[in-house]
Amino acid sequence: MEEYHRSLKNNTSLEASPAKTARTQANHIFASVYAFFKLELIKMKLNLNHYAMKTVLVTVALKAAFEKIQELKNGI
Repeated sequence: MEEYHRSLKNNTSLEASPAKTARTQANHIFASVYAFFKLELIKMKLNLNHYAMKTVLVTVALKAAFEKIQELKNGI
């Protein structure tokens, strides 16, 4: 249960809700729980935990950003 709450809070941005009304807050909570469910499906498929998947995604994004900066720098 602790892993569920920790991952829900840290990996699905449950705490970072800008929602003000009850309806938008409920939608945000639903989207966070759904995102957790999707992470669990990917976790079973790849045999990685949520934090390892997040690290892989951030690494890939940083590499892509660096390559784009190099292209812009070289005038391509």
